[in-house]
Amino acid sequence: MDEDQLDAVADFAALELRPELLRALSGLGYEEPTPIQREAIPPLIAGKDLVGQAATGTGKTAAFALPLLQKLEAGAQDGPASLVLVPTRELAEQVSQAVHRYGRELGVRVLPVYGGQPITRQLQVLRRGVDIVVGTPGRVLDHIERGTLQLGEVGTVVLDEADEMLDMGFAEDIEAILAETPESRQTVLFSATMPPRIDAIARRHLRDPLRIRMGRDTAAADTLPKVRQTAFLIARAHKTAALGRVLDVEAPQAAIVFCRTREEVDEVTQSLNGRGYRAEALHGGMSQDQRDRVMGRLRGGSTELLVATDVAARGLDVDLLTHVINYNVPSAPEAYVHRIGRVGRAGREGAAITLAEPREQRMLKAIERLTGQRITPEKLPTVTDLRARRLELLRTTVRETLEDEDLERFRPILDLLTDEADLERVALAGLKLLNEANGGDVDEPEIPTAFPPREREPRDRGKPGGHRYPNERRPRGNTDDTTRVFVGLGRRAGLRPQDLVGAITNESGLPARDVGAIQITDRFALVEVPEGEADRVIRSLQKSTIRGKRPTVRRERFDR
Repeated sequence: MDEDQLDAVADFAALELRPELLRALSGLGYEEPTPIQREAIPPLIAGKDLVGQAATGTGKTAAFALPLLQKLEAGAQDGPASLVLVPTRELAEQVSQAVHRYGRELGVRVLPVYGGQPITRQLQVLRRGVDIVVGTPGRVLDHIERGTLQLGEVGTVVLDEADEMLDMGFAEDIEAILAETPESRQTVLFSATMPPRIDAIARRHLRDPLRIRMGRDTAAADTLPKVRQTAFLIARAHKTAALGRVLDVEAPQAAIVFCRTREEVDEVTQSLNGRGYRAEALHGGMSQDQRDRVMGRLRGGSTELLVATDVAARGLDVDLLTHVINYNVPSAPEAYVHRIGRVGRAGREGAAITLAEPREQRMLKAIERLTGQRITPEKLPTVTDLRARRLELLRTTVRETLEDEDLERFRPILDLLTDEADLERVALAGLKLLNEANGGDVDEPEIPTAFPPREREPRDRGKPGGHRYPNERRPRGNTDDTTRVFVGLGRRAGLRPQDLVGAITNESGLPARDVGAIQITDRFALVEVPEGEADRVIRSLQKSTIRGKRPTVRRERFDR
């Protein structure tokens, strides 16, 4: 490694990484480790088990990938040396690509395995041999059951975004996979949040783990995500207009707008494009090629707004994001943490803005309790505010143009105009034309202010005379009314609750926490979903396969 390369990654060199990794980091433009990398890399190289609480965007992929590569002896064994479990196909691809970039000089053989991809290619690569497998729990377990993935020689298992995997119903799969690995393995767990069930997994499967928390207690103030968190109370009928108003005032460089459902994503995208924004949709109904093209346009700057569901946006890593906007309050506080971790990186300030209906204030309070941070309620910008903002942007544009060096070519025009009118009036006319070119004066109706509703007594949401099932969960979505969906697969087909939750979440975009009671019989299953989402869930499941089969899916009938 030459002197310039060594200087560029001097801080990484202090972590005693092998030269091949230092050269790769230098070539990728890495200059110094992030806090999670400084804390995690040395003990992981030393073989310690570790529990790390770190949000998206803190550099945790490199924090576990570099130690895996540091200890790698390519081709030294038949089965993989390391296994990384992740919740989604997008994250599997992202982690796999990162491992490949870091370990290029080491000749690392890394394979992503996930559903939705032909399994024949994965089988071919596994037969040739791999060093590191990155996969979703369902597909990894599928390979184990087929006998095509042997984990008897795995030295390290990484559970990345463990809270997301549990939310998607993968707890049993994770337990089954860990049972196939040696007891002497090193186990690493990363999670944005640490609910009790994550701690339970750590106590059960990790040996005297080192615990790292990237938060107020461990990170320096200047390394914490700088995110301005605000909320606007908006009646549902005015939500779309309010979103446009907020975007007009904020003028983000690049933003993600999170929606609950595919249909909502498409509606919001169409509305924003009609308002003059360059917006792209991203949801589970799109092919991987379509998603890749959308992300390429966002990273390339030809798209400024991404409208997405949580499921579709998992694993996305876009450094230039300045704003995250919640079109609805996330039904799970943990989802909010994952979302805001995408902005405020590398010392830059970001903004997290939530459009909340008045009845969702309690959900905002739950988020505040989890994060320990205040979400500031603000009054929606008025038409006057928007006009002032546009004039401010106009002034900024003119100021920046004053620095240009090619202004003299316009002097002949200025001389002619000042022969007919004074200089001040000419300047005002120019400003007027520029303002009109940028959309002109705002002529929009004011958006009504939403007032919080009076507190109501909680309603009993139990079903009189109904049965509770072991896997029952109560929906926390946007409605109190629920219905049950019939799925024509049951225990005889090997159906498990996590299969249903995973299919519903990935295919319809419905958050896992909005899936309610699940009943599985020998021949069929019933799953409770919010009434307002039932038709979408049914349409999505009718187009998908579960346990390799395409089942009958419809609303529950009461004439059986």
